[in-house]
Parts: sequence; C-alpha cells; structure tokens
Amino acid sequence: MSYLKKSQKKIEKRLKRRGFRVKNKQMSRGVLLRVSVFRSLNHISAQIIDDATSTTIVSYSSQSIKGKKADKTAVARQVGLSLGKLALEKSVENVFFDRGHYLYHGRVKALADGLRECGLKF
Repeated sequence: MSYLKKSQKKIEKRLKRRGFRVKNKQMSRGVLLRVSVFRSLNHISAQIIDDATSTTIVSYSSQSIKGKKADKTAVARQVGLSLGKLALEKSVENVFFDRGHYLYHGRVKALADGLRECGLKF
C-alpha cells in the first residue's frame, strides 16, 4: 500500500510543478488569455481560457469536424483555424499558448500554425 501512496505523491508533485511552470511563464508575459491544448491518441482539442475569471471563452475539438478524413496533422491545423475564427469573433487577438507537457512538434505545432494564420498573436 505504501508504494501506491508514494507513486501518487510523485504524480501530484509533477502535476503541481507543471502548473507552476505554465503560470510563471504566463505571469512574465502579462495577463493574457491562455490557449490550452489537449492531445489524445486520436483527437486534439484546444480552448481559450480567461484565468482571471476561470472561464472558457471558446473551445474547439477535432471531434467537431465532420466530413472528409485527413491525417492527424491536417486535422490539428483545421482545429487551429476554426478556433482562431471563433476567437476573432469574440474579439480575442493576443493569447498565451499553453502546450502543457506536449512537445512543440507535429500536431501541436500544426494547431499553433493554424491559430497564427487566423491572426492570433502569441
């Protein structure tokens, strides 16, 4: 039983450190809205969050895309484009890109490129 408690504590500490890293980067850039990315094996989703009020402004997921099939990187770019359009409708222009623990490579980079193409700045 003690092994489970130790491993649970390690996981909690790691998640806490990850959260502090993101918050510290955000605070150094001023108070901006945050684009949070979640990537699973088959889908990718992103949401724009206002941390001051703890509310989600806008969100979009690859599950919302109907129709033609494409590779995961192209779908991630499409999610970025769609989220960017929705953000511009809500008059959001400057954001902080929170990639979480994912590397800035592949699908995460494609999503960020899609956001930049729509006119978001980060």
